[in-house]
Amino acid sequence: AMSISHTTCFFISHYTNVHRRKVRRHRRKIITTKEASLLIITRNMARFVFIVTSLLLSTPATAFAPSNLQHAQAKSTSLRMTAGESGARDPVKVGVIGCGRIGIVHLGAINKAPGVVPVIVSNPTVSKAEDAAKKYGVAKFTSDAMEVITDPEVDAVWICSPSQFHADQIKACAANGKHVFCEKPIATDLAETVEAINACNEAGVKLMIGLQRRFDPNFLRVRRAIEEKEVGDTIIVKTCSRDPAPPPYEYVKGGGGIFNDMAVHDLDMTRFLVGDDPIEILAVGSCHIDKSIEDLPGSEAFDTASCVVRYPNGVNAMVDVCRQSSYGYDQRAEVLGTKGMIATDNVYPNTAKIYKNDYTGNADMPFDFFLSRYFEAYVTETEAFCKSLVEDTPVPCTGIDGLVALVMSLAADKSAAENRWVKFSEIIDQVYCTSPTECVLLAESDLFPAGFKPTGDLITDANDLILPDVDKQKEAGTFFDRFKKLVGSA
Repeated sequence: AMSISHTTCFFISHYTNVHRRKVRRHRRKIITTKEASLLIITRNMARFVFIVTSLLLSTPATAFAPSNLQHAQAKSTSLRMTAGESGARDPVKVGVIGCGRIGIVHLGAINKAPGVVPVIVSNPTVSKAEDAAKKYGVAKFTSDAMEVITDPEVDAVWICSPSQFHADQIKACAANGKHVFCEKPIATDLAETVEAINACNEAGVKLMIGLQRRFDPNFLRVRRAIEEKEVGDTIIVKTCSRDPAPPPYEYVKGGGGIFNDMAVHDLDMTRFLVGDDPIEILAVGSCHIDKSIEDLPGSEAFDTASCVVRYPNGVNAMVDVCRQSSYGYDQRAEVLGTKGMIATDNVYPNTAKIYKNDYTGNADMPFDFFLSRYFEAYVTETEAFCKSLVEDTPVPCTGIDGLVALVMSLAADKSAAENRWVKFSEIIDQVYCTSPTECVLLAESDLFPAGFKPTGDLITDANDLILPDVDKQKEAGTFFDRFKKLVGSA
Protein backbone atom coordinates (compact mmCIF):
# COMPACT_ATOMS: atom_id res chain seq x y z
CA ALA A 1 0.00 0.00 0.00
CA MET A 2 2.86 2.38 0.79
CA SER A 3 4.59 1.84 -2.56
CA ILE A 4 1.31 2.51 -4.36
CA SER A 5 0.69 5.66 -2.35
CA HIS A 6 4.22 6.99 -2.99
CA THR A 7 3.79 6.38 -6.73
CA THR A 8 0.40 8.04 -6.64
CA CYS A 9 1.74 11.07 -4.79
CA PHE A 10 4.51 11.40 -7.39
CA PHE A 11 1.91 11.08 -10.16
CA ILE A 12 -0.25 13.84 -8.66
CA SER A 13 2.73 16.15 -8.23
CA HIS A 14 4.22 15.49 -11.66
CA TYR A 15 0.95 15.58 -13.61
CA THR A 16 -0.22 18.80 -11.95
CA ASN A 17 3.11 20.61 -12.27
CA VAL A 18 3.40 19.82 -15.98
CA HIS A 19 0.10 21.52 -16.66
CA ARG A 20 0.89 24.38 -14.30
CA ARG A 21 3.97 25.06 -16.42
CA LYS A 22 1.85 24.95 -19.57
CA VAL A 23 -0.61 27.43 -18.09
CA ARG A 24 2.24 29.61 -16.79
CA ARG A 25 3.69 29.90 -20.32
CA HIS A 26 0.41 31.33 -21.53
CA ARG A 27 -0.35 33.49 -18.52
CA ARG A 28 -0.11 36.65 -20.69
CA LYS A 29 -2.40 35.13 -23.26
CA ILE A 30 -6.10 34.52 -23.11
CA ILE A 31 -6.65 30.89 -22.11
CA THR A 32 -8.67 29.10 -24.71
CA THR A 33 -11.74 27.04 -23.89
CA LYS A 34 -9.78 23.87 -24.69
CA GLU A 35 -6.95 24.87 -22.34
CA ALA A 36 -9.39 25.78 -19.58
CA SER A 37 -11.13 22.45 -19.93
CA LEU A 38 -7.80 20.66 -19.79
CA LEU A 39 -6.87 22.51 -16.60
CA ILE A 40 -10.20 21.65 -14.95
CA ILE A 41 -9.84 17.97 -15.94
CA THR A 42 -6.28 17.96 -14.60
CA ARG A 43 -7.31 19.43 -11.25
CA ASN A 44 -10.27 17.09 -10.90
CA MET A 45 -8.17 14.09 -11.78
CA ALA A 46 -5.53 15.05 -9.21
CA ARG A 47 -8.28 15.61 -6.63
CA PHE A 48 -9.78 12.20 -7.40
CA VAL A 49 -6.42 10.41 -7.05
CA PHE A 50 -5.73 12.30 -3.81
CA ILE A 51 -9.08 11.17 -2.39
CA VAL A 52 -8.45 7.54 -3.36
CA THR A 53 -4.97 7.73 -1.82
CA SER A 54 -6.39 9.20 1.40
CA LEU A 55 -8.89 6.38 1.61
CA LEU A 56 -6.21 3.75 1.14
CA LEU A 57 -4.07 5.33 3.84
CA SER A 58 -7.03 5.69 6.23
CA THR A 59 -7.61 1.94 6.44
CA PRO A 60 -7.41 0.90 10.14
CA ALA A 61 -3.82 0.03 11.04
CA THR A 62 -2.97 -3.52 12.01
CA ALA A 63 0.16 -5.57 12.41
CA PHE A 64 -1.13 -7.93 9.73
CA ALA A 65 -1.63 -7.12 6.05
CA PRO A 66 -4.55 -8.87 4.32
CA SER A 67 -3.43 -11.68 2.05
CA ASN A 68 -5.96 -10.58 -0.58
CA LEU A 69 -8.64 -7.96 -1.09
CA GLN A 70 -11.31 -10.14 0.47
CA HIS A 71 -9.26 -11.03 3.57
CA ALA A 72 -11.33 -9.13 6.12
CA GLN A 73 -14.74 -9.74 4.60
CA ALA A 74 -14.49 -13.16 2.97
CA LYS A 75 -16.34 -14.93 5.76
CA SER A 76 -18.43 -12.06 7.08
CA THR A 77 -21.96 -12.84 8.13
CA SER A 78 -25.11 -10.78 8.28
CA LEU A 79 -27.82 -11.25 10.83
CA ARG A 80 -31.18 -12.29 9.48
CA MET A 81 -32.98 -9.22 10.77
CA THR A 82 -34.77 -8.09 7.64
CA ALA A 83 -37.82 -5.94 8.10
CA GLY A 84 -41.12 -7.31 6.89
CA GLU A 85 -44.08 -5.33 5.63
CA SER A 86 -45.06 -4.53 9.22
CA GLY A 87 -41.56 -3.22 9.95
CA ALA A 88 -40.87 -6.01 12.46
CA ARG A 89 -37.47 -7.69 12.33
CA ASP A 90 -36.99 -11.39 11.92
CA PRO A 91 -35.75 -12.96 15.16
CA VAL A 92 -32.09 -13.75 15.66
CA LYS A 93 -31.75 -17.53 15.92
CA VAL A 94 -29.19 -18.89 18.35
CA GLY A 95 -27.72 -22.13 19.58
CA VAL A 96 -26.29 -23.01 23.00
CA ILE A 97 -23.32 -25.34 23.55
CA GLY A 98 -23.32 -26.81 27.05
CA CYS A 99 -26.39 -27.44 29.20
CA GLY A 100 -24.70 -27.39 32.59
CA ARG A 101 -25.43 -24.80 35.28
CA ILE A 102 -24.14 -21.79 33.32
CA GLY A 103 -25.66 -22.93 30.04
CA ILE A 104 -29.10 -23.29 31.62
CA VAL A 105 -28.88 -19.79 33.12
CA HIS A 106 -28.04 -18.31 29.71
CA LEU A 107 -30.66 -20.40 27.94
CA GLY A 108 -33.35 -19.18 30.33
CA ALA A 109 -32.32 -15.56 29.71
CA ILE A 110 -32.20 -16.07 25.93
CA ASN A 111 -35.71 -17.48 26.07
CA LYS A 112 -36.98 -14.24 27.64
CA ALA A 113 -34.98 -11.76 25.54
CA PRO A 114 -36.97 -9.98 22.81
CA GLY A 115 -36.02 -10.66 19.20
CA VAL A 116 -33.95 -13.79 19.96
CA VAL A 117 -35.02 -17.43 19.61
CA PRO A 118 -33.02 -20.52 20.68
CA VAL A 119 -33.28 -23.19 17.97
CA ILE A 120 -30.75 -25.85 19.04
CA VAL A 121 -28.83 -26.91 22.17
CA SER A 122 -26.06 -29.44 22.73
CA ASN A 123 -24.43 -31.32 25.58
CA PRO A 124 -22.09 -34.36 25.57
CA THR A 125 -24.61 -36.10 27.84
CA VAL A 126 -27.45 -35.85 25.38
CA SER A 127 -30.13 -36.39 28.03
CA LYS A 128 -29.19 -33.01 29.55
CA ALA A 129 -29.61 -31.37 26.15
CA GLU A 130 -32.96 -33.08 25.70
CA ASP A 131 -34.17 -31.96 29.14
CA ALA A 132 -33.09 -28.36 28.44
CA ALA A 133 -34.78 -28.40 25.03
CA LYS A 134 -38.05 -29.61 26.54
CA LYS A 135 -37.93 -27.11 29.41
CA TYR A 136 -37.31 -24.09 27.19
CA GLY A 137 -39.17 -25.16 24.06
CA VAL A 138 -36.10 -25.57 21.85
CA ALA A 139 -36.84 -27.53 18.67
CA LYS A 140 -33.53 -29.40 18.30
CA PHE A 141 -30.98 -30.98 20.65
CA THR A 142 -27.78 -32.95 20.07
CA SER A 143 -24.69 -34.34 21.77
CA ASP A 144 -22.41 -32.79 19.13
CA ALA A 145 -21.36 -29.13 19.52
CA MET A 146 -20.44 -28.95 15.82
CA GLU A 147 -24.06 -29.58 14.88
CA VAL A 148 -24.92 -26.33 16.68
CA ILE A 149 -22.07 -24.45 15.02
CA THR A 150 -22.85 -25.67 11.49
CA ASP A 151 -26.65 -25.44 11.74
CA PRO A 152 -27.72 -23.20 8.82
CA GLU A 153 -30.50 -21.66 10.93
CA VAL A 154 -28.14 -20.42 13.64
CA ASP A 155 -26.96 -16.80 13.61
CA ALA A 156 -25.11 -16.83 16.95
CA VAL A 157 -23.72 -19.40 19.38
CA TRP A 158 -23.44 -19.33 23.17
CA ILE A 159 -20.36 -21.32 24.27
CA CYS A 160 -20.91 -22.61 27.80
CA SER A 161 -18.69 -25.69 27.56
CA PRO A 162 -15.59 -26.51 29.69
CA SER A 163 -12.72 -24.03 29.23
CA GLN A 164 -10.46 -26.37 27.28
CA PHE A 165 -12.93 -26.44 24.38
CA HIS A 166 -13.54 -22.70 24.11
CA ALA A 167 -10.83 -21.66 21.64
CA ASP A 168 -11.52 -24.41 19.10
CA GLN A 169 -15.27 -23.79 19.28
CA ILE A 170 -14.80 -20.03 18.83
CA LYS A 171 -12.65 -20.64 15.76
CA ALA A 172 -15.22 -23.08 14.36
CA CYS A 173 -17.99 -20.51 14.88
CA ALA A 174 -15.94 -17.86 13.06
CA ALA A 175 -15.26 -20.26 10.17
CA ASN A 176 -19.01 -20.84 9.87
CA GLY A 177 -19.94 -17.15 10.11
CA LYS A 178 -21.59 -17.36 13.54
CA HIS A 179 -21.50 -14.61 16.15
CA VAL A 180 -20.15 -15.80 19.50
CA PHE A 181 -20.85 -15.37 23.18
CA CYS A 182 -18.24 -17.27 25.19
CA GLU A 183 -17.89 -17.76 28.91
CA LYS A 184 -14.45 -16.79 30.14
CA PRO A 185 -11.73 -17.73 29.51
CA ILE A 186 -11.41 -17.49 25.75
CA ALA A 187 -8.59 -20.01 26.13
CA THR A 188 -6.21 -21.08 28.86
CA ASP A 189 -3.26 -20.34 26.57
CA LEU A 190 -2.37 -16.75 25.66
CA ALA A 191 -1.36 -17.44 22.04
CA GLU A 192 -4.54 -19.44 21.44
CA THR A 193 -6.56 -16.58 22.94
CA VAL A 194 -5.15 -14.18 20.34
CA GLU A 195 -5.85 -16.68 17.56
CA ALA A 196 -9.49 -17.12 18.64
CA ILE A 197 -10.14 -13.37 18.84
CA ASN A 198 -8.55 -12.78 15.45
CA ALA A 199 -10.53 -15.62 13.90
CA CYS A 200 -13.74 -13.77 14.80
CA ASN A 201 -12.44 -10.35 13.78
CA GLU A 202 -11.12 -11.71 10.49
CA ALA A 203 -14.47 -13.38 9.76
CA GLY A 204 -16.42 -10.22 10.67
CA VAL A 205 -18.46 -11.83 13.47
CA LYS A 206 -19.18 -10.44 16.93
CA LEU A 207 -17.39 -11.90 19.95
CA MET A 208 -18.57 -11.17 23.48
CA ILE A 209 -16.84 -12.56 26.56
CA GLY A 210 -18.79 -13.47 29.69
CA LEU A 211 -17.48 -11.18 32.45
CA GLN A 212 -20.71 -11.23 34.41
CA ARG A 213 -19.60 -9.13 37.38
CA ARG A 214 -19.52 -6.09 35.09
CA PHE A 215 -23.32 -6.41 34.90
CA ASP A 216 -23.92 -6.67 38.65
CA PRO A 217 -26.06 -3.68 39.73
CA ASN A 218 -23.93 -3.07 42.84
CA PHE A 219 -20.66 -2.80 40.91
CA LEU A 220 -22.38 -0.82 38.17
CA ARG A 221 -23.45 1.74 40.77
CA VAL A 222 -19.85 2.10 41.93
CA ARG A 223 -18.72 2.52 38.33
CA ARG A 224 -21.32 5.26 37.81
CA ALA A 225 -20.14 7.06 40.95
CA ILE A 226 -16.59 7.05 39.57
CA GLU A 227 -17.64 8.23 36.11
CA GLU A 228 -19.78 11.04 37.53
CA LYS A 229 -17.11 12.06 40.06
CA GLU A 230 -19.50 11.61 42.99
CA VAL A 231 -16.54 10.79 45.24
CA GLY A 232 -14.05 12.98 43.39
CA ASP A 233 -10.96 11.62 41.69
CA THR A 234 -10.19 7.99 42.37
CA ILE A 235 -7.34 7.26 44.78
CA ILE A 236 -7.73 3.60 45.77
CA VAL A 237 -9.92 0.73 44.58
CA LYS A 238 -10.41 -2.37 46.74
CA THR A 239 -12.18 -5.63 45.96
CA CYS A 240 -12.50 -8.87 47.88
CA SER A 241 -13.70 -12.28 46.80
CA ARG A 242 -14.06 -15.01 49.41
CA ASP A 243 -15.82 -18.29 48.74
CA PRO A 244 -18.06 -20.05 51.30
CA ALA A 245 -15.96 -23.23 51.16
CA PRO A 246 -12.85 -24.48 49.34
CA PRO A 247 -13.32 -26.49 46.15
CA PRO A 248 -12.30 -30.18 45.99
CA TYR A 249 -8.67 -31.10 45.35
CA GLU A 250 -9.57 -32.37 41.86
CA TYR A 251 -10.93 -28.94 40.91
CA VAL A 252 -7.80 -27.11 42.05
CA LYS A 253 -5.40 -29.56 40.41
CA GLY A 254 -4.75 -28.47 36.84
CA GLY A 255 -7.01 -25.43 37.20
CA GLY A 256 -4.26 -22.92 36.53
CA GLY A 257 -4.00 -21.58 40.07
CA ILE A 258 -5.87 -19.12 42.26
CA PHE A 259 -5.07 -16.11 40.08
CA ASN A 260 -6.46 -17.73 36.92
CA ASP A 261 -9.53 -19.47 38.31
CA MET A 262 -10.54 -16.98 41.02
CA ALA A 263 -8.70 -13.64 41.20
CA VAL A 264 -9.15 -13.01 37.46
CA HIS A 265 -12.71 -11.75 38.14
CA ASP A 266 -11.48 -9.20 40.68
CA LEU A 267 -8.55 -8.11 38.54
CA ASP A 268 -10.95 -7.45 35.66
CA MET A 269 -13.28 -5.62 38.04
CA THR A 270 -10.51 -3.21 39.07
CA ARG A 271 -9.93 -2.37 35.39
CA PHE A 272 -13.68 -1.94 34.87
CA LEU A 273 -14.02 0.40 37.86
CA VAL A 274 -10.86 2.43 37.26
CA GLY A 275 -11.77 2.81 33.59
CA ASP A 276 -8.16 2.65 32.47
CA ASP A 277 -5.59 0.03 31.52
CA PRO A 278 -3.24 -1.32 34.21
CA ILE A 279 0.53 -0.95 34.23
CA GLU A 280 2.00 -3.53 36.61
CA ILE A 281 1.16 -5.88 39.46
CA LEU A 282 2.61 -7.29 42.68
CA ALA A 283 1.04 -10.51 43.98
CA VAL A 284 1.60 -12.92 46.87
CA GLY A 285 -0.10 -16.14 47.88
CA SER A 286 -0.25 -18.62 50.76
CA CYS A 287 -2.14 -21.66 52.04
CA HIS A 288 -4.26 -21.48 55.19
CA ILE A 289 -7.40 -23.53 54.63
CA ASP A 290 -6.76 -26.74 52.69
CA LYS A 291 -3.28 -28.08 53.39
CA SER A 292 -3.81 -30.94 50.93
CA ILE A 293 -3.17 -28.60 47.97
CA GLU A 294 0.29 -27.56 49.18
CA ASP A 295 1.87 -30.29 47.04
CA LEU A 296 0.46 -28.78 43.84
CA PRO A 297 2.66 -26.64 41.54
CA GLY A 298 2.81 -22.84 41.51
CA SER A 299 -0.25 -20.87 42.54
CA GLU A 300 -2.38 -24.02 42.62
CA ALA A 301 -0.89 -24.44 46.11
CA PHE A 302 -2.46 -21.15 47.28
CA ASP A 303 -5.92 -20.82 48.79
CA THR A 304 -5.35 -17.18 49.73
CA ALA A 305 -3.83 -14.38 47.67
CA SER A 306 -3.42 -10.60 47.54
CA CYS A 307 -2.56 -8.27 44.65
CA VAL A 308 -1.68 -4.61 44.21
CA VAL A 309 -2.29 -3.23 40.72
CA ARG A 310 -0.83 0.08 39.56
CA TYR A 311 -2.88 2.21 37.19
CA PRO A 312 -2.09 5.55 35.52
CA ASN A 313 -2.30 8.78 37.55
CA GLY A 314 -1.08 7.07 40.73
CA VAL A 315 -4.27 5.04 41.22
CA ASN A 316 -3.75 1.75 43.05
CA ALA A 317 -6.11 -1.21 43.23
CA MET A 318 -5.97 -3.87 45.93
CA VAL A 319 -7.45 -7.33 45.55
CA ASP A 320 -7.74 -10.09 48.13
CA VAL A 321 -9.16 -13.55 47.50
CA CYS A 322 -9.63 -16.57 49.72
CA ARG A 323 -11.21 -19.96 49.04
CA GLN A 324 -13.10 -19.99 52.33
CA SER A 325 -15.21 -17.51 54.25
CA SER A 326 -16.97 -18.75 57.39
CA TYR A 327 -19.72 -16.14 57.06
CA GLY A 328 -20.84 -16.82 53.45
CA TYR A 329 -20.00 -15.64 49.97
CA ASP A 330 -18.12 -12.35 50.40
CA GLN A 331 -18.11 -10.15 47.28
CA ARG A 332 -17.51 -6.47 47.89
CA ALA A 333 -15.91 -3.42 46.31
CA GLU A 334 -14.81 -0.07 47.70
CA VAL A 335 -13.50 3.09 46.07
CA LEU A 336 -11.84 5.95 47.94
CA GLY A 337 -11.91 9.29 46.16
CA THR A 338 -10.76 12.82 46.91
CA LYS A 339 -14.30 13.81 47.98
CA GLY A 340 -15.60 10.65 49.61
CA MET A 341 -15.94 6.89 49.46
CA ILE A 342 -18.41 4.43 47.96
CA ALA A 343 -18.67 0.75 48.91
CA THR A 344 -20.92 -2.21 48.22
CA ASP A 345 -22.29 -4.74 50.68
CA ASN A 346 -22.91 -8.43 50.17
CA VAL A 347 -26.19 -9.60 48.67
CA TYR A 348 -28.65 -11.41 50.92
CA PRO A 349 -31.65 -13.59 50.06
CA ASN A 350 -33.86 -11.06 51.86
CA THR A 351 -33.73 -7.83 53.87
CA ALA A 352 -35.06 -9.32 57.13
CA LYS A 353 -33.11 -8.47 60.29
CA ILE A 354 -33.19 -9.96 63.76
CA TYR A 355 -32.97 -7.83 66.91
CA LYS A 356 -32.10 -9.71 70.11
CA ASN A 357 -30.18 -9.03 73.29
CA ASP A 358 -27.21 -11.02 71.99
CA TYR A 359 -27.47 -10.33 68.23
CA THR A 360 -28.63 -7.64 65.86
CA GLY A 361 -28.28 -8.12 62.12
CA ASN A 362 -29.39 -9.96 59.01
CA ALA A 363 -31.70 -12.88 59.65
CA ASP A 364 -29.87 -15.00 57.03
CA MET A 365 -26.36 -15.36 55.64
CA PRO A 366 -25.37 -13.84 52.28
CA PHE A 367 -25.94 -15.95 49.18
CA ASP A 368 -23.58 -18.90 49.38
CA PHE A 369 -23.26 -19.77 45.68
CA PHE A 370 -22.03 -17.72 42.74
CA LEU A 371 -25.05 -18.54 40.57
CA SER A 372 -27.37 -17.25 43.30
CA ARG A 373 -25.24 -14.15 43.97
CA TYR A 374 -24.79 -13.24 40.30
CA PHE A 375 -27.94 -14.68 38.76
CA GLU A 376 -29.23 -11.23 37.80
CA ALA A 377 -25.84 -10.33 36.31
CA TYR A 378 -25.76 -13.48 34.17
CA VAL A 379 -29.22 -12.69 32.85
CA THR A 380 -28.33 -9.04 32.18
CA GLU A 381 -25.15 -9.90 30.24
CA THR A 382 -27.11 -12.39 28.12
CA GLU A 383 -29.73 -9.76 27.38
CA ALA A 384 -26.95 -7.30 26.49
CA PHE A 385 -25.53 -9.64 23.84
CA CYS A 386 -29.02 -10.37 22.53
CA LYS A 387 -29.61 -6.63 22.19
CA SER A 388 -26.28 -6.25 20.39
CA LEU A 389 -27.33 -8.95 17.93
CA VAL A 390 -30.84 -7.60 17.33
CA GLU A 391 -29.77 -3.95 17.00
CA ASP A 392 -26.34 -4.70 15.48
CA THR A 393 -24.50 -2.58 18.05
CA PRO A 394 -21.05 -3.08 19.64
CA VAL A 395 -20.80 -5.74 22.35
CA PRO A 396 -20.14 -4.46 25.89
CA CYS A 397 -17.38 -7.01 26.71
CA THR A 398 -14.98 -7.53 23.81
CA GLY A 399 -12.31 -10.06 22.99
CA ILE A 400 -9.74 -7.49 24.11
CA ASP A 401 -11.42 -7.38 27.55
CA GLY A 402 -11.11 -11.15 27.80
CA LEU A 403 -7.49 -11.02 26.65
CA VAL A 404 -6.51 -8.34 29.18
CA ALA A 405 -8.20 -10.24 32.02
CA LEU A 406 -6.11 -13.31 31.16
CA VAL A 407 -2.93 -11.21 30.89
CA MET A 408 -3.60 -9.73 34.34
CA SER A 409 -4.05 -13.15 35.94
CA LEU A 410 -0.92 -14.52 34.24
CA ALA A 411 1.09 -11.50 35.40
CA ALA A 412 -0.16 -12.03 38.96
CA ASP A 413 0.96 -15.64 38.79
CA LYS A 414 4.39 -14.60 37.52
CA SER A 415 4.71 -11.94 40.21
CA ALA A 416 3.94 -14.40 43.01
CA ALA A 417 6.39 -16.94 41.56
CA GLU A 418 9.23 -14.44 41.09
CA ASN A 419 8.45 -12.20 44.10
CA ARG A 420 8.59 -8.94 42.11
CA TRP A 421 6.52 -6.32 40.32
CA VAL A 422 5.58 -7.54 36.84
CA LYS A 423 4.59 -5.21 34.00
CA PHE A 424 1.61 -6.48 32.01
CA SER A 425 3.48 -5.72 28.80
CA GLU A 426 5.93 -8.48 29.76
CA ILE A 427 3.12 -11.01 29.38
CA ILE A 428 1.58 -9.81 26.11
CA ASP A 429 5.04 -9.41 24.58
CA GLN A 430 5.54 -13.16 24.89
CA VAL A 431 3.12 -13.72 21.98
CA TYR A 432 4.52 -13.83 18.45
CA CYS A 433 2.17 -14.18 15.47
CA THR A 434 3.15 -15.10 11.91
CA SER A 435 -0.45 -14.40 10.88
CA PRO A 436 -3.58 -13.29 12.77
CA THR A 437 -4.56 -16.88 13.51
CA GLU A 438 -1.12 -18.50 13.86
CA CYS A 439 0.53 -17.49 17.13
CA VAL A 440 3.09 -18.96 19.52
CA LEU A 441 4.62 -18.04 22.84
CA LEU A 442 8.23 -16.94 22.50
CA ALA A 443 9.21 -19.28 25.33
CA GLU A 444 8.06 -22.18 23.15
CA SER A 445 9.66 -20.89 19.95
CA ASP A 446 13.22 -20.99 18.58
CA LEU A 447 12.59 -17.93 16.39
CA PHE A 448 14.34 -15.61 18.85
CA PRO A 449 17.54 -15.93 20.86
CA ALA A 450 17.42 -16.58 24.60
CA GLY A 451 16.71 -13.46 26.58
CA PHE A 452 14.93 -11.69 23.69
CA LYS A 453 12.02 -9.61 24.99
CA PRO A 454 10.07 -6.96 23.04
CA THR A 455 9.12 -3.81 24.91
CA GLY A 456 5.91 -1.80 24.93
CA ASP A 457 2.72 -1.30 26.91
CA LEU A 458 -0.20 -3.66 27.40
CA ILE A 459 -2.88 -2.19 25.16
CA THR A 460 -0.53 -0.99 22.41
CA ASP A 461 0.94 -4.46 22.14
CA ALA A 462 -2.50 -6.10 22.35
CA ASN A 463 -3.78 -3.90 19.54
CA ASP A 464 -0.73 -4.85 17.46
CA LEU A 465 -1.73 -8.51 17.82
CA ILE A 466 -5.48 -8.16 17.40
CA LEU A 467 -7.31 -7.28 14.19
CA PRO A 468 -10.07 -4.63 14.45
CA ASP A 469 -13.32 -6.30 15.50
CA VAL A 470 -16.44 -6.21 13.34
CA ASP A 471 -17.89 -3.15 15.12
CA LYS A 472 -14.66 -1.15 14.73
CA GLN A 473 -14.58 -2.13 11.07
CA LYS A 474 -18.10 -0.73 10.72
CA GLU A 475 -17.12 2.49 12.49
CA ALA A 476 -14.35 2.97 9.91
CA GLY A 477 -16.89 2.25 7.15
CA THR A 478 -16.39 0.62 3.79
CA PHE A 479 -14.09 2.03 1.13
CA PHE A 480 -17.08 3.61 -0.61
CA ASP A 481 -18.44 5.06 2.67
CA ARG A 482 -15.11 6.80 3.25
CA PHE A 483 -14.98 7.81 -0.43
CA LYS A 484 -18.41 9.49 -0.28
CA LYS A 485 -17.50 11.21 2.97
CA LEU A 486 -14.27 12.64 1.54
CA VAL A 487 -15.89 13.67 -1.74
CA GLY A 488 -18.67 15.41 0.14
CA SER A 489 -16.23 17.32 2.38
CA ALA A 490 -13.54 18.04 -0.21
